[in-house]
Amino acid sequence: MTTSRPPESPPGRGPGSRRPRSPLGRASGHLAGAYGLLLLTALLFLVFSLARPDTFPTLDNVSSILSTQSISAILALGATIPIATGRFDLSIGYGLGLAHVMVLKLIVADGWPWPTACVAVIVGAGVIGVFNGLLVEFARIDSFIATLGTGTVMYAFTGWITGGARIVPGPAGLPRAFTDLYDSKFLGLPVAAYYVLALAVALWLLLERLPLGRYLYVIGSSPRAADLVGIPTRRYGIYAFTGSGLVVGFAGVLLAAQQQIGNPSVGMDYLLPAFVGALLGSTAIKPGRANAAGTVVAVAVLAIGLAGIEQLGADFWVTPLFDGATLLLAVGLAGYSARRRLHATATAAHQKPAKKTTTRTTDTDPPQAP
Repeated sequence: MTTSRPPESPPGRGPGSRRPRSPLGRASGHLAGAYGLLLLTALLFLVFSLARPDTFPTLDNVSSILSTQSISAILALGATIPIATGRFDLSIGYGLGLAHVMVLKLIVADGWPWPTACVAVIVGAGVIGVFNGLLVEFARIDSFIATLGTGTVMYAFTGWITGGARIVPGPAGLPRAFTDLYDSKFLGLPVAAYYVLALAVALWLLLERLPLGRYLYVIGSSPRAADLVGIPTRRYGIYAFTGSGLVVGFAGVLLAAQQQIGNPSVGMDYLLPAFVGALLGSTAIKPGRANAAGTVVAVAVLAIGLAGIEQLGADFWVTPLFDGATLLLAVGLAGYSARRRLHATATAAHQKPAKKTTTRTTDTDPPQAP
């Protein structure tokens, strides 16, 4: 007696399975996730331009936004490097304050040439980054705790160096070449915006095109897998914190050229916007992982939003409310994007066609029982 087997269900259409999305739906979902934040940037600019047509869509306003937000953007790009490895550098705000105070102290009080002072401060910030990496990778202290501790120590050094007072240059002021690092313009735009562009391109090349960046991403997604494939996770973790420290030192030099007065408490004002930009940027362009292009787009959203609400006459407390709410949103979206990326990877691996085994039946096979 011959029995017929029930027909096989088509792939993805079995009991309890979801209907697979069409390629067009997957493509539109990917585009919305990757470039939605960029679209929001254009939409915000359009809305505020319609609300304030005489002041917002002007070259002076765009130049002002680029100038005021350049240091936040540079600091956010610096924070992006450890985030790519799954670590967080909470010392960047404290380091920014210490770096800009040290630059002014070396120039004003100690009489150093400004190029030497700038290089010394950037190198010193890199050394602090190495120390943060050693604490996290070899002492096995959580990055939150380690960098918060070193940041607090740096804040104490800032207070000790300044005595709690501001560093004010003498009647001659600061060297003009030093202040031009921030104040000058090129092609009608502030030169600080070009620093952000150059750093973003360099970081994009590092993370997306060089083996070092791929190693950092592997470490961030799965440190155990990185160990199994032979990636020295500790060494590259130190590299990430060192890069963050060097960027913080450079941002401190620009802040000193902008402020031209050493303020021991100014650095903390940049900590929250930097992390908002870095975390929110991990939901754009390359959703699910920290990336330079996404960070720049996220900082642009924040900058346009803050400039717009200020021109609409918002109260002083709206700015910290905006930063705090955006940080919560950024953390939530970053976690969602990371989970979605892992789910997509697992689904793709599960849907790979398995090798089929075929059996031939011959006339010599024993008859099946009825």
